Amino acid sequence: MFSMFHINYRSGEPIYMQIYNEVVKEISLGLLIPQEKLATVRELASELGINPNTVSKAYQMLEANGYIFSAVGKGSFVADNTDKLAGLKEGTMNDLRKLMKDAVRYGVTLGEMRKLVDEVFSDRKTE
Repeated sequence: MFSMFHINYRSGEPIYMQIYNEVVKEISLGLLIPQEKLATVRELASELGINPNTVSKAYQMLEANGYIFSAVGKGSFVADNTDKLAGLKEGTMNDLRKLMKDAVRYGVTLGEMRKLVDEVFSDRKTE
């Protein structure tokens, strides 16, 4: 299930998007592995104290984007999307490289970049 699942009810981000992003993050980190059964819509909605339609919307988006698949009468499962995740990581690294080059061009120092990286990774630990 989602033992590390975090929803920020005060965030301006819709809850279904938070669920979507959390599942993608857990898949990316290897916390959810291919073929692993996910909580049912009702189970997750109950656990989070939200409307099942919200969870259903997130699951539909996850399925449409290839992160999960559903088997009628059996539930939803993590898809084997290793190639997709590797592509997303590579694309993100390329975007980051370009942004870093732009930052250097506009006078951002190595020390400022390191401070920013430390902040981002520090925030990640508290999520």
